[in-house]
Amino acid sequence: MKKLFKIVLVAGGLLFAGNLVNAQQKIAHINSADLIKLMPETANADKQLDSFKSSLDADGKTMYTEYQNKVQDFQNNQKTLSDAMKDTKIKEIQDMQTRIQEYQQKASDDFEKKRSELYDPILKKAEDAVKAVAKEKGYAYVFDTTQPGLVYFDGGIDIMPDVKAKLGLK
Repeated sequence: MKKLFKIVLVAGGLLFAGNLVNAQQKIAHINSADLIKLMPETANADKQLDSFKSSLDADGKTMYTEYQNKVQDFQNNQKTLSDAMKDTKIKEIQDMQTRIQEYQQKASDDFEKKRSELYDPILKKAEDAVKAVAKEKGYAYVFDTTQPGLVYFDGGIDIMPDVKAKLGLK
């Protein structure tokens, strides 16, 4: 009986200690989208990305204008062209359509690559700052309130001011 009592006492003590440790874990939250918007690097990246997109759009418009001119020329002169020349013009127009589609795909890929190149360092810097603040303040978990996985939060500790201070933001 004494052994059983000691086992129950030890088990209860371990259970109590485990609950005490779990109760001490701190949880915080941050809105990462707002943090990223506040970082000065983001404005610079936005400008560079807009400029890059404008140049891609300009090249695409030039190609499309050339395509429209070829189609218009073909339609205007269709009656006077020989069958061989019609086939050649149609082939040129189809080839141009294919080049435009390929350009659009490549431009989209290049845009995504440029976006990643510009924003990945910003996201990494923000993530590192959040991790540093969480470690300094002893938070076991930090939830991002911009992510759809967080359904509800009430109160908690918002670490945005600490992360902004870490990054030197106002």
